[in-house]
Amino acid sequence: MTHAEMVYQHLKALPESVAAEVLDFVQFLERKHLGVGQPRQPGSAQGKIWMAEDFDAPLDDFKDYQSLSRQ
Repeated sequence: MTHAEMVYQHLKALPESVAAEVLDFVQFLERKHLGVGQPRQPGSAQGKIWMAEDFDAPLDDFKDYQSLSRQ
């Protein structure tokens, strides 16, 4: 019996939700083995992401909490 056949025999006995996890893992291994995907390039998202100027400003919803944490 081949490894694929043994895996299939075990897979048939698993619940569908677990079989879905197995499929996800097999697809991960395929991508890893085939080297699918390109390596990330530093700076490739430059200009595509922005952050509001007041990103670090205190939020009104947390005023009570923030005043307690400073005491």
